[in-house]
Amino acid sequence: MRREEDASFLPTTVIGSYSVPEWLGQLRNDYYRRRISRRYLDEIHEMAIKAAVMDQQRAGIDIVSDGELRRDNDVDYLLARIPGVDIPRPDKADYFDYYEVTVSQPLPAPGRANLGLAEDFRFVRQLTDRPVKLSLTGPYSLAHRIRTPEGSAYSDRADLVRALARVLAAEAAELARAGAQMLQIDEPFLAGYPEDVGLAIEAVNIVTEAADVSWTLHVCYGNRYARPLWEGHYDFLFPAVKEANVAQLALEFARTGDEDLGLLEQHHWDRGLGLGVIDVKTEQVESADLVAARIRRALRFVAPENLAINPDCGLRHLLPDIARAKLAAMVAGAALVRAELAGPAAAAAPAPEVAGAQAGAKPPGPDITTRPPVPSQG
Repeated sequence: MRREEDASFLPTTVIGSYSVPEWLGQLRNDYYRRRISRRYLDEIHEMAIKAAVMDQQRAGIDIVSDGELRRDNDVDYLLARIPGVDIPRPDKADYFDYYEVTVSQPLPAPGRANLGLAEDFRFVRQLTDRPVKLSLTGPYSLAHRIRTPEGSAYSDRADLVRALARVLAAEAAELARAGAQMLQIDEPFLAGYPEDVGLAIEAVNIVTEAADVSWTLHVCYGNRYARPLWEGHYDFLFPAVKEANVAQLALEFARTGDEDLGLLEQHHWDRGLGLGVIDVKTEQVESADLVAARIRRALRFVAPENLAINPDCGLRHLLPDIARAKLAAMVAGAALVRAELAGPAAAAAPAPEVAGAQAGAKPPGPDITTRPPVPSQG
């Protein structure tokens, strides 16, 4: 087997967003209340991103992100930059609120679009020598935050989803030209509308075909204010998701339990899995042993060379010290399993010490949550 220190084996990563410090949220609100300038806010964002990258590196994360710390939420950052999208009131009572967004006319052909993500990638790329992953909220989820008035060009919402996919495809091409090699599409709304999985996968493929990079599709049950928006099972993804032109699925399992892992075997999913092993909806810090147990159970269904280790979702709503401790525990748990797979000599070596990772952790052992199917609601 591979050596324990080989980061290409059971690599650790994040889904995208990182903890938003209280001071950053307050300064964003100051910007919307016209107390600070856009230039000042941009400088603040750069400082926050540098700190987020440093936190990830110190925790030992193999594939880092910019923490999405320029983004107020998972939608507005993109919608506000798409030509043809109308935001009548660009002010907010709170930075995390969603804009009221409408589209009446057909979105213009994107051409060589520039939504700013390539610049975001270039900034974080020069901060680290580790691989960088950048996320885009998917076209299906973006469309759910847009109102189409009566008489709109998009009386059929599927056409709006496809138009947004073409815009994101142009941006993905820009990211590839900027040197991005790992991109992720997030579709959190899909869990609430499982009947639309075919449309969502069609739109995902419009995006992914534009850039020859390693693509991940992340589907969760929502993470608004650290609460799920929906409950259910991942069976709605299959078999449609097998048509997605992606190298990996990133799914949540820490909060929901590993019952749905059997779907991968049932539907012969032989590509990568980003395994959610950290519950981002609780401040309780997992132990390294618990993380390792979750990884071992996943190895019953996924070959180790196809497995990546990540939190269930973004870390936006966790306090910074909790986020750091959870990432450290995740890295330590992955190291335990790497050592076991590397052979007896490596397994006998002491596991990396994780400061604070054991505090408040649940005891290791089975945490399979059996959940009856719950009808998804919009």
